[in-house]
Amino acid sequence: MRVTTRVDAVAALAAAGLMVSSCSGGTPAASGSAITVRGCTPENPLIGTSTNEVCGGNVLDAITAKLVHYNPDTAAPELDIAKSIETTDATNFTVTLNQGYKFADGTEVKAKNFVDAWNWGAYGPNGQLNSYFFEPIAGYNDVQCGYTAEGEADCENQPPKAETMSGLKVVDDYTFTITTSSPTSNLEVRLGYTAFMPQPDAFFADTSEGKKTFGDAPVGAGPYKLTSKTDTEMVLEKFADYSGKNTGSVDKITFRIYNDTSAAYNDVVANNLDVTDVIPSDQLVDDAWKTDLEGRNGVRDTGIIQVLTFSPKDDNFKNTKMRDAISMGFDRALITKQIFAGARTPATGWVSPVVDGYKADACGENCTFDAAKAKQLYTEAGGYKGTMPIYVNGDGGHKLWADAFCNQLKQNLGMKCSVEVTPDFSTLRKGINAREYKGLYRGGWQMDYPSIENFLTPIYATGASSNDGDYSNPKFDALLKQAAAAKTNDEANALYQQAEEILGQDMPTIPLWYQQSQFGWSTKIKSIKMTPFSTFDFGSVVLN
Repeated sequence: MRVTTRVDAVAALAAAGLMVSSCSGGTPAASGSAITVRGCTPENPLIGTSTNEVCGGNVLDAITAKLVHYNPDTAAPELDIAKSIETTDATNFTVTLNQGYKFADGTEVKAKNFVDAWNWGAYGPNGQLNSYFFEPIAGYNDVQCGYTAEGEADCENQPPKAETMSGLKVVDDYTFTITTSSPTSNLEVRLGYTAFMPQPDAFFADTSEGKKTFGDAPVGAGPYKLTSKTDTEMVLEKFADYSGKNTGSVDKITFRIYNDTSAAYNDVVANNLDVTDVIPSDQLVDDAWKTDLEGRNGVRDTGIIQVLTFSPKDDNFKNTKMRDAISMGFDRALITKQIFAGARTPATGWVSPVVDGYKADACGENCTFDAAKAKQLYTEAGGYKGTMPIYVNGDGGHKLWADAFCNQLKQNLGMKCSVEVTPDFSTLRKGINAREYKGLYRGGWQMDYPSIENFLTPIYATGASSNDGDYSNPKFDALLKQAAAAKTNDEANALYQQAEEILGQDMPTIPLWYQQSQFGWSTKIKSIKMTPFSTFDFGSVVLN
């Protein structure tokens, strides 16, 4: 899902251009103002170390404050709760907090709220999906469980050696230190990700009960607080005691959950919903959506890539020729033209062009359409035994392109395939996390911070939290570690690019396309900004 940002990466994003919504002007939202926003069903409890997808992340972003905040225009990292983050060697960091920040329960944010939250999130028996993001901190391995011969965590028989990471120390109420196991030049940039949010004392009163309670009623220190959460909506209201500078504009935000993007779109057109961040594929054809939403639509270059992941449970994919054939056997340019009307760009690698370190054509010929060669490789691989399922979520408008992809494989490879649509994103993710699916399943990555590293480490490193294909290559992992310890940004990027080249050889996923984000709003709204992360800046909302 999402993480932090990097100082060195800001230039790349700034060059990509700032997207504004409609014309400037108008008046800020009045007291008592409220808007409704398209939402989707969170996959996991709303806990920073558990949420790693956009449905829950969009809510957490609005109700939390972290050490670092990302500028909504440029994605530049800016100090927030942190007054300073100092280091001389990229290994030993001293964090000093601004005093006066409060959680929504009225308690003050202190150093121990960060240290305790990070230790809890990293501790293996707590089973947090985002535990991996604490890996750079010294002592992380000591709080992990051992593994079975099958590679599954075995906390019962092989418990962690320690309950807390040795690299975190509370100095006083407003100071703590971080020691990393090796130089981590972009650590500060990462600290704006939701996994690094602090937790109030009440969260730790009873770990098991706290996990259950806080998953539905998270307590953050951001500009909004969550006041209700149901299966149909999540309601946020301004936090009166918020003391930061990233204030919200409207008083109330309701994330209304839709399982059908077309329904959300139609509600915005009819002014029954105020904001949608997804435009259905059929409305992109001939820019029909711009006619429906004339004067109330926007486009933003964002750090998003869509991929298809090869199921690790499917023996058909053990032969790399099969993976190469499928990636080479469909025409990305044709699909982006016919289905997305040019609103997507064919991917030539695994890293978004808007981020620092991007290098074109990392995928090489495997991402270049060649029906004849693809058919040859497919035949040499022995063909797919049976019908290959392609799993997509029904609340994301993905069936249209998935059908086109499947039809091209039928035509170009002679493959049997079928598109399997889950009811919603949460259902898809649960099936992926449980490794229930064979065939292919849709994956997408919305950058956490604009760096090449963010598109590689969390997704393809061995055991990473979002490694949906269980990909593992020691050479790839070694390059990631070398890059993280590099002394300069250029040196790090060169190593990350070498790692991406290995993905081009192994093909753990099929890069599909890079994504612009299209969005629309009701006549109630005069203007609203989308950030480079494809999230809305609720401090920018101006109402008519």
